[in-house]
Amino acid sequence: MTNSKTPTYKLTDQDFRQINRRSLFGFQLGWNYERMQGSGYLYTILPQLRKIYGDGTPELKKIMKTHTQFFNTSNFFNTIITGIDLAVEEKEGINGEETVAGMKAGLMGSFASIGDSIFAALIPAIFGAIAANMAEKGNPIGVFIWIVAQIAVMVFRWKQLRVAYNEGVALVTTMSHRLAALTNAATIMGVFMVGALVATMINVKFAWAPKVGTVPLDIQNSLDMILPKLLPALIVGGIYWLLGRKHMTSTRAIFIVLIVSVLLSALGLIAKG
Repeated sequence: MTNSKTPTYKLTDQDFRQINRRSLFGFQLGWNYERMQGSGYLYTILPQLRKIYGDGTPELKKIMKTHTQFFNTSNFFNTIITGIDLAVEEKEGINGEETVAGMKAGLMGSFASIGDSIFAALIPAIFGAIAANMAEKGNPIGVFIWIVAQIAVMVFRWKQLRVAYNEGVALVTTMSHRLAALTNAATIMGVFMVGALVATMINVKFAWAPKVGTVPLDIQNSLDMILPKLLPALIVGGIYWLLGRKHMTSTRAIFIVLIVSVLLSALGLIAKG
């Protein structure tokens, strides 16, 4: 422990394990609308800050106030910021306060967008679709695929802290020019996967077959010759348009889809594909 402005404490493996445990299980517990993840961020690294600055010191109180300011990023990437932060504070102490505050403010937005794109949308969509499709066919392997995917994500979250700490501020320079390209790639992949899910998971077709004379007209077959899975694509497009309307929420959209689907099915216009 030291009260000097230049810390002498060096983080240990035990410190990194404690930070990761707190991040995995407690990072979001203090979430609020005023400062969002600010208190959770401080909670994650508070034991290490006490070791770096000393208990009850002016430096500790000052840096604690800094870390409780507004902060919001992807909880899948937050320990990258934490690792860089601790590397700076371990080396410069309270003299690195402005550097840490600027780094947090500069990185949280980028990591929020890319983390949510990849880990909150893309990965659940891909592995969830695979697992659900296999489960629907009675294959239990789908469950294990989902579990393995989630374990892999948690391992990634566990490992990134040490990498970020070792690289320090240099990691910001290394990654800055790649973040935009990676975000765009994740977005494109996400759109691609949504298109694949529309074609495979929305099983609905036209059941109505009007007659021309004595010959029934197979509307679904005609549409398939134009563009297979056109009806599911139109349904998704309609829901997307609906969600853009004023006062429309996802809950209302779900009920509208349920009611319209039941009515059209009862009238014999649509059926399960």
